[in-house]
Amino acid sequence: MSPEKLLPTISGPEDLKKLSIKELAQLATEIRARIIETVSRTGGHLASNLGVVELTLALHYVFDSPRDKIVWDVGHQCYTHKLLTGRQKEFARLRQFGGLLGYPCREESEHDVYNTGHASTALSAALGLAVARDRQRANHNVIAVVGDGSLTGGVAYEALNQIGHLRERLIIVLNYNEMSISPNVGALCRYLSYLVSGQPYLRIKEQAKSVLRSIPRLGWPLIRAARAFEDMIKKTFFPGIFFEELGIRYIGPIHGHSLHSLIEALEHARDYPGPILIHCVTQKGRGYRPAQLDPEKFHSASPFNISTGQPLSREKTMSYSRAFGEAVAELGRSDEKIIAITAAMTDGTGLNQFAEENPDRFFDVGIAEQHAVNFAAGLAIAGLKPVVAIYSTFLQRAYDQVFHEVCLMDLPVIFALDRAGIVGEDGPTHQGTNDIAYLRHLPNIILMAPKDENELRHMVYSAFRYGHPVAIRFPKGPGLGVSLDKEFRFIPAGQAELLQPGQDLLIAYGHVVNIALEVARKLQEEGLSLAVVNARFARPLDEIMLPELARKARVIFTLEEGVIEGGFGSAVREMLDRNQIYHPAFKSFGLPADVYPVGRPEEIRKVLGLDADSLAAAIRDFYQKQKLL
Repeated sequence: MSPEKLLPTISGPEDLKKLSIKELAQLATEIRARIIETVSRTGGHLASNLGVVELTLALHYVFDSPRDKIVWDVGHQCYTHKLLTGRQKEFARLRQFGGLLGYPCREESEHDVYNTGHASTALSAALGLAVARDRQRANHNVIAVVGDGSLTGGVAYEALNQIGHLRERLIIVLNYNEMSISPNVGALCRYLSYLVSGQPYLRIKEQAKSVLRSIPRLGWPLIRAARAFEDMIKKTFFPGIFFEELGIRYIGPIHGHSLHSLIEALEHARDYPGPILIHCVTQKGRGYRPAQLDPEKFHSASPFNISTGQPLSREKTMSYSRAFGEAVAELGRSDEKIIAITAAMTDGTGLNQFAEENPDRFFDVGIAEQHAVNFAAGLAIAGLKPVVAIYSTFLQRAYDQVFHEVCLMDLPVIFALDRAGIVGEDGPTHQGTNDIAYLRHLPNIILMAPKDENELRHMVYSAFRYGHPVAIRFPKGPGLGVSLDKEFRFIPAGQAELLQPGQDLLIAYGHVVNIALEVARKLQEEGLSLAVVNARFARPLDEIMLPELARKARVIFTLEEGVIEGGFGSAVREMLDRNQIYHPAFKSFGLPADVYPVGRPEEIRKVLGLDADSLAAAIRDFYQKQKLL
């Protein structure tokens, strides 16, 4: 007879404290099944969440959330945390419109202390919480849960430096699984591998503790004596151990799927008077074989068949990421100066083909966007041709480097801004909506956005020939399925494309050009004639075609999938001012400077009025207000 289900009985973390270790293990199995079942329908971060089930259970078993503050770095491993903190009913709508966010969200629950989504931030935030606690004479615990991938980001080291200096009471849980999204890289990753070198050590340690626990009365004293001996061995064989030298007490490595070991280590850390780091070893995808075998594929999975692990639907058309990656790979075959750089996103940015063909010209720098841009600047100064592929939302982290290291020196570095515009299911932290506004005022930079995957290929080819910094933005997901030209074609910087003639003017930038064409067709049936222009560039703009069309138009509209404030529409208005075209009937359509809901991109576009029907209605209304109908 199977035991009663435990997960439905958990309404909050306090319920865990009533369970035995055996029952916690059963609960871990139920949680994994629930996560797999849900993510198979909704999509989401599977491998990382399956890897931290026992760790999350142990954290909530030992500590008292929300009084004790748990800060999750990145946050894509928080599904177990959400299930344990009163959100089981809502979990079925994970990453769905109107449902739960896939990351910690303060607006969702008092147990979510800090909104996350970008890597390497937890240590700094947790230190701030710890300092505030002590200044306010409070007595709760602060715990930062950090993955080894996040330790490839420089801000984590800045925080560690300050933590070791201040010596505030702070618990750091370092989750080591050898993966961020792509496999981790760098010297620290090798160092951590060295610390946990060989699972035999962990297995022997666990077996010895199991035997000692079974000895009446003497078991626990012997374990404590063994721990002291282990500390002596560490100091003998790891003199100058990194964290200890920083002033942070180090415990580990701990078996990250052993509830006994995790609870014991966390209870010890709870009583430690200064900063302490628990180094636990986990396995991404644990409990689901397809995710264990391919954790990178199941990092952010689309809906899939549980029995096979295969996606429920395959892209029928080439994605923008793949079109970009294939273009770089093709150009790289004839130009050995081309270097490709990514920040832990080899597959996500489409650079896997280039990496396979040119391992000596491909660099994954880890979650270190600032370093990636500086590194590219050095390559460009030396005469090489670096292309840096970083999601739009993550390039924000390297803003100063783009300005200071690349644009001020007018270095020919190409930035490929994948996931630009509305991204959707990953929520507010991943929306790529600000890049037009934060890049277009920088000196020397050229900003481009293709209307389809074929034009993207030509833009990549052209970018290598401009001799200036270039940023190409393109969306997540499939292209339009257009045929790809066999030969690359050069697009002169700033040259727009008139797609459809008309009386008035609709200028669109990027993939929303196709929405603009649909809007124009809808309005044409009502007798409104709109010329549709594919701007291609936000900087420089076409100052021949656009002023000529603007002078003839009664009304001018612009369309972009970026924030309006300081965006593409603002650039067009400034261009009209430069050309002394003072047009009162001018309106920009784009995104508000706001926090967007989670959901599919098409759902969010509709809510924000960027779908074809909403735009057609808004343009019709504008004509009426201008008394032009």
